[in-house]
Amino acid sequence: MHDRIINKAREILTQRLYRSESLLSSKETESFLALKLGERGQEVFSVIFLNNQNQVIQYQEMFFGTIRETSVYPREIARKALKLNAAAIICSHNHPSGNPEPSQADRAITDRIREVMGLVEVQLLDHIVVGGGKTVSFAERGWL
Repeated sequence: MHDRIINKAREILTQRLYRSESLLSSKETESFLALKLGERGQEVFSVIFLNNQNQVIQYQEMFFGTIRETSVYPREIARKALKLNAAAIICSHNHPSGNPEPSQADRAITDRIREVMGLVEVQLLDHIVVGGGKTVSFAERGWL
C-alpha cells in the first residue's frame, strides 16, 4: 500500500513537472526530486533539462554509483544539454546515508559542472541533494 501511494505521488509530480508552463517553485522541484531519488539504495545523479522559459524538456537519471559515491561526467551532461537544445539545467543526486548535507566532493563537481556548462552557454540553476526525506539546495545556500 505504501509503495502504491509513493508511486502515485511520483506520477502526479512528474505530470505536474512536465505540464507546467515553467517550474513553479523550487520547493515543488525539490519535492519531485525527493520522491524520485529519496529511497534509492545507491547514489543516482539526475539532471532536469529546461528550455529558455524554464519549461521541462526532460528529466534524466544520468549516472549511477555505489552507496557512497557516483562518478559524474560534466562532458556528458553538456552533450545531452546540447542535443536537447537546453538553456538551463538543475542537477540532483541522493545520499543513501540519509544525510542531505553536501560534501566537499559535491561542491567540487558542482563547480566543475557550472564551468563546463558555461562554456556551452547552458545555465546551472541549482544542484539539489536529497537524503532522509530532506533536500539541500545549492542555490538557496548561495553557492551558485
